Amino acid sequence: MTAKFLGGIGMEQITFRNSRDLRLVGNLYSSNSKSIIIMCHGFMSNKYSKGRFEKLAIAFNKCGFDALAFDFSGCGESDNDSLTIEKEVDDLKSAISYVISKGYEKIALYGYSLGTLICLKSYIPQITTMVLLGALTGPMEYNWDEFFTQEQMKELKENGFITEYISGGTREKIIIDRKIIEGFELINQKELLGRIKCPTLLIHGDGDEEESLLYERSKVAINMLSADSRIEVINESNHSFLDHFDMVVKLSTDWLKKYL
Repeated sequence: MTAKFLGGIGMEQITFRNSRDLRLVGNLYSSNSKSIIIMCHGFMSNKYSKGRFEKLAIAFNKCGFDALAFDFSGCGESDNDSLTIEKEVDDLKSAISYVISKGYEKIALYGYSLGTLICLKSYIPQITTMVLLGALTGPMEYNWDEFFTQEQMKELKENGFITEYISGGTREKIIIDRKIIEGFELINQKELLGRIKCPTLLIHGDGDEEESLLYERSKVAINMLSADSRIEVINESNHSFLDHFDMVVKLSTDWLKKYL
């Protein structure tokens, strides 16, 4: 384990294992709290989420909450695996079991982009609340030719997976299973949301097509969630939210101070 300090906040690198006995690596930001927020990154990302999760974790610590951001299997520093939604759900459930074993009494889930779907699919009654940024609450069709090269799409057709090579990080490549590509379109919104009982905050932007489409799905989703759940829209923010992240932090911390 390694420890360092960020903005006066202590961060310790921890490891735990999923049900497939793969090692998952996380950053535990501690304020000696009995309440913790588990943070789930987006598609092909990692526990830093382009700096988003460090900023949020520092803010959560200042509010008196611990935070855990971890790499899904096949991402970041965690053990190698191909990416599927089912595997990421297993990873998050393993993270939940880990923090319960460490004596945390209240647990919140925080997801960004694909990580929001993983949070929703991993909900159990022990989850006190959720905050979902760029929430994926219903089926989405993406034109994958805009995301991947012709060679990668050929690889997907012939082999059932895409290899994405990474430069400048701890990982050389990510293996994207066909199942995760197809999974975006196969979300059953009623089935997904019908079992969620905790207050849930959905944060969206309206600054690009992807966020506008996600927001349209969440306007239906909010009627399937608890009465104290809410949607917030950050005007002019795109799906990255990087240009409006101070507002993301404020909305997130205000919500968690109320419900966690």
